[in-house]
Amino acid sequence: MLYTTLGNSDVHISRICLGTMTWGEQNTEAEAHQQLDYALDQGINFIDTAELYAVPSRPETYGSTERFIGTWIASRNNRDKFILASKASGPGPKHIRGGPDFSRGQLEKALEGSLKRLQTDYLDLYQLHWPERKTNYFGRLGYEHAEDDPWNDNILEVLNALNDFIRKGKIRYFGLSNETPWGLMRFLHLAEINGLPKPVSIQNPYNLLNRTFEIGLSEISIREKCGLLAYSPLAFGLLTGKYSGRKKPKNSRISLFKQLSRYNGRRTTLAAKKYAQLAASYDISPAQMALAFVNSRNFVNSNIIGATTLEQLDEDIHSIDMGLSEEIVKEINKIHQEIPNPAP
Repeated sequence: MLYTTLGNSDVHISRICLGTMTWGEQNTEAEAHQQLDYALDQGINFIDTAELYAVPSRPETYGSTERFIGTWIASRNNRDKFILASKASGPGPKHIRGGPDFSRGQLEKALEGSLKRLQTDYLDLYQLHWPERKTNYFGRLGYEHAEDDPWNDNILEVLNALNDFIRKGKIRYFGLSNETPWGLMRFLHLAEINGLPKPVSIQNPYNLLNRTFEIGLSEISIREKCGLLAYSPLAFGLLTGKYSGRKKPKNSRISLFKQLSRYNGRRTTLAAKKYAQLAASYDISPAQMALAFVNSRNFVNSNIIGATTLEQLDEDIHSIDMGLSEEIVKEINKIHQEIPNPAP
């Protein structure tokens, strides 16, 4: 396994992070524990979750993923062996805290709930899952200003609340997720001028079908030492090649959850087919090629993989052993130029 430093912190994390959002929906508690044990045995020391999980979000499964991790921590007594990250949900789901926001009281409630479910006294990284304001995230490419947006610029209030969590030892660092260039710079600027901790990471989608992070956020990430934690590196499995010929394997995410439509379009299917053909021409796995590309980006701190089987998990983890030649990267970029960002 390879390791890197998390943003501008002193925390060392594995280049591969274990994602957990299927646990409680597609994976049982026992399967979650198996994945955790296996990942740690393979050198992964970074685990990412959220109060929202399992996905898709439902009242019946809310918090189940954190609970599964919590029972694993309690049974293994190994909290000092890994870096643990979770997230506070942004506005929207009424079954989460009655309708979440990032007011101090709501953040305190969210954090205490996560700590209780996870059976730990602290989180290494606490993230804001998506912005409070109306902006372009979760698959929206262009920004359209909403004059009726009720959001009040309370980022300084949020920063002060997170700083208090740090001073109390409940979190070590904080990060953002599904954030825009303006949002990231606003957090960084207000933190700097007010002498408050800065975000150390940003968790956004990044894969061969969605390289929009490169446009405005990658330079900020590098210059401000706020590393990308790349999620959906396999685009809901589309980049594994298993959907070729418009196949929809039983129990796959795209077939189970049709509301998760970001990767269901004609252009995404066409681009994924071209990437799979490219991988085959080099006699490598489409999944490992897609993951190796993400692993190789200099603004990526960690690549968040998720799997429903140990076989998938093993293949994904060992993408860390694969280097991509200049030749294959040129071919990847050629496809990207032909079909740029079909799944923003």
